[in-house]
Amino acid sequence: MSTIFYFVEVGAAAYLALTLFFYALSLRIPAAGFVARLLASYICLIACASYGVVASIFLRLVAYGGNSQWATARAFKYVMWLTTGVTFTIEDPNDYLNKTRPAVFIGNHQTELDVLMLGYMLPKYTSVTAKKSLKNWPFLGWFMSLSGTVFIDRANSTSARHAMTSAAEVITRDKQNVYMFPEGTRSYAKEPTLLPFKKGAFHLAIQAGVPIVPVVVANYSNVLYLQGWRFNSGSIPMKGMVFFPDFIILLTPCSVETNRNKRPEELRCRRSNSGYERIDASGDGELDCKSARSTRCDASTKLRRRCSKSEWSGSYDIIKVD
Repeated sequence: MSTIFYFVEVGAAAYLALTLFFYALSLRIPAAGFVARLLASYICLIACASYGVVASIFLRLVAYGGNSQWATARAFKYVMWLTTGVTFTIEDPNDYLNKTRPAVFIGNHQTELDVLMLGYMLPKYTSVTAKKSLKNWPFLGWFMSLSGTVFIDRANSTSARHAMTSAAEVITRDKQNVYMFPEGTRSYAKEPTLLPFKKGAFHLAIQAGVPIVPVVVANYSNVLYLQGWRFNSGSIPMKGMVFFPDFIILLTPCSVETNRNKRPEELRCRRSNSGYERIDASGDGELDCKSARSTRCDASTKLRRRCSKSEWSGSYDIIKVD
């Protein structure tokens, strides 16, 4: 056992020395800073994931397991600030990120640095989704399994639907938020862009009957751009509820089976005390919300994205709430 600890100590010391060497070299060769911050990021991720394993077990024992990912994300936030100098600044003057619960949070996915973004914006009682293969990773996979991550098996649609159903039950029962990247993969974009959205986040919001909170992070290729060997310190701006800060998004599914012969404009949503439900309307442009409390029927505050003929992916109304 002592031999194992000896090799671990030697390996850790060598890793630290190599990281410091590249940081020093970056004073003369800027590209060395890329390697230095990359090394620092990986060791921070392993250290915080290890901390997360312990934190998840402890918080479960004291009935606060829903905060495991929040606590670990906050730790990652501070160690990355100390070791890489990368920070995120949040523009959310009305505190929508912390006040909206439960909800499905969605955000653009650029690089691996989005994990650090979660350290700044992730509210308490929030779990993330991740591809199932991460479950087998040492340290990170252990932490994610213990902290309630929703694992999605992209190769098995039945398993993915089951995971979403379980997540919807947790949202409803425990008022636990879920954070998802609807693009499904990282864009690695040098310029601001979005990949096509997957439908999982929207189906989850429908199933759980909760609003969607958009989170938008500015393109940060000036800080991290892997193809250009660029990894600098810096501050990255982000916004919560940037699209519709005074609105709640109500979703209704456009099902091929149930709505094949109906025009998208004939679908309406209403907010009831028990959640969100789809209703059929006469197509006169008015919203039926007689039974919805504190919901204003104002046509000027209603927007709709219509389903195209080729893709019945969903239709929604955005209703202003007093």
